[in-house]
Amino acid sequence: MKLLHILKSEPDANTKTLIAILSEGNEAIEFPLYGAQVNYEALVDTIFSNDKVISWW
Repeated sequence: MKLLHILKSEPDANTKTLIAILSEGNEAIEFPLYGAQVNYEALVDTIFSNDKVISWW
């Protein structure tokens, strides 16, 4: 399963651990929204190309 993690802020140690646990056995990628430039068109394309999306706020 293709899994997308959208990160609004930089993850702390607990969030990183949860992401790792949920990603086990899956093709997982992270899309950070914290940073200088966010490509929202790429985000929309990425959302629709994955089976499951998890937002981390």
